[in-house]
Amino acid sequence: MLKTYVVSYDISDQKRWRRVYKKMRGFGDHVQYSVFVCELSEIDLVEMQQALDEIIQHDEDQVLIVDIGPSEGRAPKCFSTLGKAFTYPERHAVVV
Repeated sequence: MLKTYVVSYDISDQKRWRRVYKKMRGFGDHVQYSVFVCELSEIDLVEMQQALDEIIQHDEDQVLIVDIGPSEGRAPKCFSTLGKAFTYPERHAVVV
């Protein structure tokens, strides 16, 4: 079962920030500066955590992972905004 996660990060070094950003692009949708929405299985979540763990400096950086529930449940309705409306990222299959 896929769950939806909001991942936010505060990285103090620009090089590490870029590495985290590039790594996160493989796991979810970039929705704001340093914020991603990810639909992950348990295995994908562990892989993402391990990948980020290898990049960040634990005494300087922070990654916040918020589980907002099953992807096929209330998760898309959990977002509310002020100002510009939040649009849940649409996923499209790409056939190569």
